Amino acid sequence: MLKRTLVALALGSALFSATQAMAADYVIDKEGQHAFVNFKISHLGYSWLYGSFKDFDGSFSFDASQPEASKVKVSLNTASLDSNHAERDKHLRSADFLNVSKYPTASFESTAVKSTGTGTADITGNLTLNGVTKPVVIAAKFIGEGKDPWGGYRAGFEGSTSLHLKDFDIQKDLGPASQDVQLIISVEGVRQ
Repeated sequence: MLKRTLVALALGSALFSATQAMAADYVIDKEGQHAFVNFKISHLGYSWLYGSFKDFDGSFSFDASQPEASKVKVSLNTASLDSNHAERDKHLRSADFLNVSKYPTASFESTAVKSTGTGTADITGNLTLNGVTKPVVIAAKFIGEGKDPWGGYRAGFEGSTSLHLKDFDIQKDLGPASQDVQLIISVEGVRQ
């Protein structure tokens, strides 16, 4: 009986270690410009205003056979906001919105990943923006993975979420159509 229990424990430990070893760590390829954090928000209910954050870093851990074990961590420089209009960017960086002088960094760290279908998942995590931390869910889609021409290995994803500005203490009244911002994220990671 003891021998059978030890064999079962050893086998279980070996299987657990094998599945753990299959997960790989990736660094988001910001240097090669293969990653984007974009946003869009309604302008007075008449059109969309688009922009992006140009400076961010991040990493993720991923195993296609166990997506629920994945982890994501991203940090971005809020002053790197770019909406293609210098005066508007200055206003968006001010205390009316992102208050970048007081809160120069925004961050996201996953707390759970739940598969929602083939190649899709909901990534739940804590988003810290404007000094406020709130849970958000990113609807993510796996794009693909494989070898690159430079001898590395890459994996790519896209995701989106909607944020209510007042949840993050951004109180500027822009009208009801402009209280929610959509984040659109596209990342390609290089396996380490």
